[in-house]
Amino acid sequence: MWSPNTRSGKSNKRQAWRNTRVWLLGALFVLGTAVILIAPLSTSGQVALNAGDVAPEDVRAPRTARYVSDVLTDLARDEAERNVAVQYDPVDPRVARQQIAYARQVLDFIRAVRLDTQATRDQKRAALAAIENVPLTATAIDALLDLPADTWQRVSQEVIAVIDLTLRNVIRDVNVAEFKSRLPALVAIDLNEDRTRLVSEVAQNFIVPNRARNDAATEQARVEARSKVEPRQRDIETGQTIIRQGEVVTPLQIEALNQLNLRQSLLGWADVGSTLLIAIAASALLGLYMWRFEVELLDRPRHLLLLLLLLLLFLLVAKFMVPNRTVLPYVFPAAALSMVLTVMLGPGLAVTATLLLAGLIGLMAGGSLDVTMYVAAGGLIAVLSLGRVERLNAFFLAGLNVAVINSLVLVAFRLPAGGIDPIGWVTLIAATMINGGLSASLTLGGLFLIGNLFDLTTTLQLLELARPTHPLLNELLRQSPGTYHHTLMVANLAEQAADRIGANALLTRVGAFYHDIGKTARPYMFVENQVEGANVHDQLNSRTSAEIIVSHVNDGMELAKRYRLPSRVRAFIPEHHGTMRVSFLYQKAVDESPMGAAGVDEKAFRYPGPKPQSKETALLMLADGCEATVRATRPASPEELNEIVRKTIADRMAWGQLDECPLTLSDLDQIRQSFAATLQGMFHPRLRYPGQEAKSDTGRLRGTGPLLAKNEGETARPTDGKQTDQV
Repeated sequence: MWSPNTRSGKSNKRQAWRNTRVWLLGALFVLGTAVILIAPLSTSGQVALNAGDVAPEDVRAPRTARYVSDVLTDLARDEAERNVAVQYDPVDPRVARQQIAYARQVLDFIRAVRLDTQATRDQKRAALAAIENVPLTATAIDALLDLPADTWQRVSQEVIAVIDLTLRNVIRDVNVAEFKSRLPALVAIDLNEDRTRLVSEVAQNFIVPNRARNDAATEQARVEARSKVEPRQRDIETGQTIIRQGEVVTPLQIEALNQLNLRQSLLGWADVGSTLLIAIAASALLGLYMWRFEVELLDRPRHLLLLLLLLLLFLLVAKFMVPNRTVLPYVFPAAALSMVLTVMLGPGLAVTATLLLAGLIGLMAGGSLDVTMYVAAGGLIAVLSLGRVERLNAFFLAGLNVAVINSLVLVAFRLPAGGIDPIGWVTLIAATMINGGLSASLTLGGLFLIGNLFDLTTTLQLLELARPTHPLLNELLRQSPGTYHHTLMVANLAEQAADRIGANALLTRVGAFYHDIGKTARPYMFVENQVEGANVHDQLNSRTSAEIIVSHVNDGMELAKRYRLPSRVRAFIPEHHGTMRVSFLYQKAVDESPMGAAGVDEKAFRYPGPKPQSKETALLMLADGCEATVRATRPASPEELNEIVRKTIADRMAWGQLDECPLTLSDLDQIRQSFAATLQGMFHPRLRYPGQEAKSDTGRLRGTGPLLAKNEGETARPTDGKQTDQV
């Protein structure tokens, strides 16, 4: 027995399975994106070398190359920087005065120590050894303490004189030692060698640079010297030996290998981790968009799988066309993805996928902003140009727009840089033109292939099915001409209403073309194909008639599968009847049964359903009923026609046939107005003249033929004046 708990349990299971499916597809997208971004295209002819390795074999250039060498440029700039002399401030005259004043203070201290009668010799030695910034050897200290008074006076005067003479020169930090070594030559020649040595040892402690180094000026001069060095270009010819066997590989050679794409990429954990994070971020953004704005897409696994496969396919193709290429990135038809997704899954998702693809391709191009903007702009203009596609030339117009916007983006980024010759400009502009044409062509081919592989209804399929020469429509015209005429009228009626409420008008029209194809199995059983007054159902019992009428749904589904109609077109066959009842035959069976309603199986008189699930199939149900009722009753005034339309729509609502479709009350009002306007043009209601009312009424109610005007699908007015559910 069914219970709410059972229903809730199954709903929870479906929700859990949906979430699991979405997570699995998301993980697959992350893994696929990371692999495509990380994996090298090919290692054939490439070498795995780093600077400092020993080359196991000769490596030659497979083609010519000319590029700006960062290594050579850096070497030239380093050389220019080394040639810049250290900058110094002007000579500071205060230095000499300060040092001489300090020397006098030190000499006065030494004189005081010499004259101190209270201190022992060791104490005097310790005092002289502790003089700040004047380190004296033990020999010099003893000599200073042992000098006679007159000799000390002479030595102290000579120390000041030597310091004064030396500090009159330009002394830098780099030549202080040189000037200290010259001190003995400046001592007066009347002093002996020991005294000369003592004077030099004391005086050298006061010789310091008087022209200070200016580090800021030096750095500025080095920066200016580096900036004046122009970038160095390097030319490599075909067959030139880049590395010889046994050589230690240099950074310059590694640079050449990279430029010629001869070096295998060496991936580290950091590279893998960053790529995975990028893939996860892309997947999260896409998933968040769908969860926020396209939540119904999460319940359609085929659509999710299609989106995933298309993104990965375009990334894979970009892997071959974008990295280390000059022109091919601008030929890569990324806009084709935008067009396909616009037609298949809607413009919102197409815009999101386009921006993600642009970012990932820009990453492949080494973080190139111009390639990223090129892909994004082309894809966005493709989405905005397509809209609702109902003609093939819409794709080529979109391709032309892609070519124009791509050219503008390319010129905008390349023009400020300059350096492109006329041939280069022609080549790049031609690449943008090829891009637009290739995008449109691939979209057309892709839609045809995708529609068949994924059973998704594409515009191309609908345009093909709308041709009057389609074999199934030809069969309907030959076998059931009345049904064919009815089909055309219902198609026009539903299409006009679909345009008004924003539904898919082309899908609605095509669905209407094929909704009654099951009648070709027994065309003579349906009144629109019968000669007036010869109704086969008059010789059959009610249940048999109902089974024949209802069976045209199953017959139609079999034909639709045989002719491989898309699932969205097939849905019109059962859904345009929903679960309605063939009420006229049911009531006839009840009247004939001795037990009344208790003796009749109502299920035998109902269509199998389901109820309409989309706006388009609901539109067809309403159009089918309104057209048949108006054709059967032939209203004589616009007011009467409008009332019939209103009553037909209200009946479907009251019977719950519109409960599972997304039509709103506002939509139904728009549909009613559209139906009334279109039906007035189709049937041209005329005024009734005096004396014609009785004849007209009698003609409409004569026999069972008019009451069974369209046995399977319209309301009519029975003799008791009450509206039936379904006739």
